Amino acid sequence: MISEPNNIQNIRAASRLMVRELGFMNQNLAATDYPPSAVHSMLEIETHGSLTAAQLVQLLGLEKSSVSRMLAKLVEAGELKESPSAEDGRTKLLSLTGKGRDTVHNINTYADERVGAALGMLDPLTQETVSHGLSSYASALKACRENIEGNIRNNVKIVTGYHAGMIGRIAEMHGRYYAREHNFGSFFEGKVAAGLADFSGRLDKPCNQIWLAMVNERIVGSVAIDGEDLGNKEAHLRWFILDDGCRGSGVGRKLIGEAMRFCDEQSFTSVQLWTFNKLKAARRLYESFGFELSKEWEGDQWGSTITEQQFTRKII
Repeated sequence: MISEPNNIQNIRAASRLMVRELGFMNQNLAATDYPPSAVHSMLEIETHGSLTAAQLVQLLGLEKSSVSRMLAKLVEAGELKESPSAEDGRTKLLSLTGKGRDTVHNINTYADERVGAALGMLDPLTQETVSHGLSSYASALKACRENIEGNIRNNVKIVTGYHAGMIGRIAEMHGRYYAREHNFGSFFEGKVAAGLADFSGRLDKPCNQIWLAMVNERIVGSVAIDGEDLGNKEAHLRWFILDDGCRGSGVGRKLIGEAMRFCDEQSFTSVQLWTFNKLKAARRLYESFGFELSKEWEGDQWGSTITEQQFTRKII
């Protein structure tokens, strides 16, 4: 049963009002110097005792890179501490320090006072209705998100070759992600579009190929192997990108896996890729397929000065 339009509009309006009144539009939250994501992270860690970064990504529904940077700042500020997991020494558990417990205590006091004051303006029956209604609605939102993520994993289709609109779509995914996460601008997006347009005209060559992840006929990810531009029988891995809703779903591993099988079949001597040092999740994925860091330098080929990296996967 689909909710009535009036219910949808009323809930949306109420949600916007709650976001404003509870301070989520501010740069910091709950009488702290921290943004909402950091406050929520500390509250979740308090609730669970300790969590890994990966678990927080799932709980908060945020980008891995954003969560990693935020957690690093909380550790540096002395709010969190890291310790090795008893089950896997490579995994780090995050827990509150003494300072972090004091901060969370202040957050809870502030929030309890705000919510208590608002409930005090309602009669007991309405308070009970609000409590149960909000809990049910929040659970339904969570179930919808998990269902969407499951559908992506189950419904993704990997296709090859040129598809109408792919140049613009891949450039859009690059432009949006790198502008938001790393402040890249129009120079970078234009370079992606121009390079991809040139490459698309060379897809008739057997040494070149592109893979697109599709969900309901929409492109949600891409990767390409350019077998011409480096020469010396070396392949160039290019334009690896995922839509925001697909990160962590396994789609990226599927794309890279297809590209590596192609490289092995084409008998390239090696596969090269260029990236930069802040893309830690991508680096772990590359390394899992046998790529190794071969060179690192300060460069500006993407429009701003960053620590660029070259990774190499040798094919025996």
